[in-house]
Amino acid sequence: MKERFDIVIVGGGLVGASLAIALDRSGHRVALVEAALPRVETQPSYDERNLALARVTIDGLASLGVWPHASAAATPIRRIHVSRRGDFGSVHLDCVQLGLAEFGAVLPARELGRALLARLGACTRLVRIAPAELVGLDVHADDADACLRTPEGERRLSTRLVVGADGTQSFVRDAVGVEVDETDYAQSAFVTTLTCERPLDGQAYERFTDTGPVALLPLGGRRAGLVLSVASTDAARVAALDDAAFVAFVHERFGWRAGRFSRPGARRPYPLKRTLARALVAGRAVLVGNAAQTVHPLGAQGFNLGLRDALTLAELVEAADDPGAADLLAAYVERRRPDREATTAFSDDLVRLMGNDSAPLRALRSLGFAALAASDGLRRRVALRGMGFRGDVSARALER
Repeated sequence: MKERFDIVIVGGGLVGASLAIALDRSGHRVALVEAALPRVETQPSYDERNLALARVTIDGLASLGVWPHASAAATPIRRIHVSRRGDFGSVHLDCVQLGLAEFGAVLPARELGRALLARLGACTRLVRIAPAELVGLDVHADDADACLRTPEGERRLSTRLVVGADGTQSFVRDAVGVEVDETDYAQSAFVTTLTCERPLDGQAYERFTDTGPVALLPLGGRRAGLVLSVASTDAARVAALDDAAFVAFVHERFGWRAGRFSRPGARRPYPLKRTLARALVAGRAVLVGNAAQTVHPLGAQGFNLGLRDALTLAELVEAADDPGAADLLAAYVERRRPDREATTAFSDDLVRLMGNDSAPLRALRSLGFAALAASDGLRRRVALRGMGFRGDVSARALER
């Protein structure tokens, strides 16, 4: 016998959980299907990454009641330094100089996961199904049928809208026949932490090199989050380095502007690819987060973009009689299109622009750095876009 829902969200990661929380007050009957048990240690996306959360993201999480559970573990970003090895000049963004309170904050994904679980526990209408694996999906004109595999046996759901929030290798996306465009950057990222000689005190760095970007993010005390990209062909060698050799390699790539590093954390390489779904909707299915687009970590836009997906979708469906209606989903696509296209293109273009060591591009980048350094207005516009104020921002992200 089928259980009937208005909305079924497949995927209990950072974006799926956020969407479920946003819809708990919608009046719709909503189910959240989670592959793992709802515990921090069992959810793969609640890991040791350090997320750079844009200002709009923080405001969105506050509107969902999540941020009060996470704010104590967050470190504000108040200054950003951007440079490219071998180029002249650099860009310095200072929130005080630009009349902004802060650009965003750094929060370990595990702490955000803990905050989401705390807020999910307070949801009163949401039905959580975990652990459960989606093994079948049939989308019809008026509804969709989902087949789940659970420890208790098969479970069947009927819903007017199925949301694929199930990551880069999305079962929902494949089941509804949405193809993807994939770009292999031939890079791997090492995500870890370091101890700095002195506290970063709200300072974040983005350093570009011929072999990929290096980001340093402020954490509590003298700890810092590191995202180090290397050529995929060099990933095994870097992974085999001991702590001292790894620190020396980071200094070789990043320099000494943040002082001496020590005590690197555990690390392993993550292959870097861009995966873009060719459509965001198919029948009564919609894709959000990494199921819709997985981008290069450069600029830290992955979760920020995914949360904007979730907030916009929630805003559209909460008052709708039929959350899976074709005109509603078409409106979702149109509202997300400018932000999605601009953010994914910016990330991809920046990887290519900053990774090219040709003399004309070096000169062009240096001129760009000089132009930004000379204009408070231009730097402010760049900062606001990085903070998430682009496209049609959901009202939920502007409530605070």
